[in-house]
Amino acid sequence: MFRILLATLLLTTAPALAETRVPTSQTEISLGFAPLVKRAAPAVVNIYASRVVQTRSSPFADDPFFQQFFQGMGQSRPRVQNSLGSGVILSDDGYVVSNFHVVGEATDIKVVMTDRREFTASVVLADKEADLAILRLDGASGLPHLTLRDSDKVDVGELALAIGNPFGVGQTVSSGIVSGLARSGVATGNARGYFIQTDAPINPGNSGGALIDVNGDLIGINTSILSRSGGSNGIGFAIPSNLVAEFMEQARAGQTDFERPWAGMSGQPMDNDLASSLGLGVPDGIVISDLHEASPFLKAGFKVGDVITKVGGLPVNTPSEMLFRMTLTGIGQMAEVTRLRNGEETDVAVPMISPPNEPPAEETVLGENTVLPGLTVARANPATIVEFGLPLHSEGVLITDAGALGPRAGLQAGDMIVAVNGTRIETSGEAEAALTNPGRRVQIDLIRGGRPISLRFRL
Repeated sequence: MFRILLATLLLTTAPALAETRVPTSQTEISLGFAPLVKRAAPAVVNIYASRVVQTRSSPFADDPFFQQFFQGMGQSRPRVQNSLGSGVILSDDGYVVSNFHVVGEATDIKVVMTDRREFTASVVLADKEADLAILRLDGASGLPHLTLRDSDKVDVGELALAIGNPFGVGQTVSSGIVSGLARSGVATGNARGYFIQTDAPINPGNSGGALIDVNGDLIGINTSILSRSGGSNGIGFAIPSNLVAEFMEQARAGQTDFERPWAGMSGQPMDNDLASSLGLGVPDGIVISDLHEASPFLKAGFKVGDVITKVGGLPVNTPSEMLFRMTLTGIGQMAEVTRLRNGEETDVAVPMISPPNEPPAEETVLGENTVLPGLTVARANPATIVEFGLPLHSEGVLITDAGALGPRAGLQAGDMIVAVNGTRIETSGEAEAALTNPGRRVQIDLIRGGRPISLRFRL
């Protein structure tokens, strides 16, 4: 009786939605979530994905010196790697959302519905950082699908159901509540950003499944858990449905890579000490610590030391939360950003732009007459800085592809070439010239992960 009373109270305090109501009869109470699950479960699918990976039994397999001793032993061998997860149908014509870590790099994907129908699927849009992927089912039409709810209107304490295929045992439903919102300090799996937290049990295989509210609307895609044992401890995370909606919009528009707006700035969350030094009573917002010369925020009048408290009228307290809000605004739109300066708040319109490819990257593939043929270099600019996760003000020549010989010399994609044999490198052409007939000894000075490194080898 206490549990029934508690469930009634929770439903009574849920957000004011037109469809939300408390049970009106003993029959409805005894049914529990059964009618809700019957409506929502057909739109949650099981996903079986596989990909072929190359495994190498010897670290010297590609070394020409050691190959003469091994006589072909330890060569790369293909191996099929399987993964199991869940997905949610978003449209009657067969668009499905799942996690990147389930299907993002798969070469063969099979989707099985609750009525045992099977479809082959292909990935149309995927993003490792967000841990989301949009699939399209081949030959699908008239499918059941879930409605996306505005995740910004979800409240802590709401009832929530998680639907998925944990441990491959078959479709399973678990219940709980929304335990927290704006969990941007958590980085689990591939996902980096902004999550809904729930205590509805989520286990391996639930990834990509649905987190729904009491109306059967999708509020999130289950993505990860915090656990020492591998089982559910009641701390699970779901990617908010508003971000799923942005992925769906870009997928329907024909995008193959997910695009995010570029801020061209770095900042840090406000804490008590920083708030006190700025004369603020409450430690809210993000303090701008650096701005790129091409940043749209700089052009809109922001400067180092300004505090950003809201984007689109909603509070932001971490850089990942701010990026989430910018992403929902969309490239090509204007975001209303609330700036705090000298104790006064001002709303400033900032254009949401892609990272500019200026100055031109001038990507160059080194020719056969160089010591590292196939090495691909480009000029660092905002676009390449974002792609390779470089520091905000990176300048110079960037390695975008190490080619076949680069790894043997110790080079890797994302390295910034500073000098070759003591000669400063500023452009792709200078890098190619310096690596053409450099002599018998070669020294490449570079920056990797913010640290200087010198590589020396003999020809």
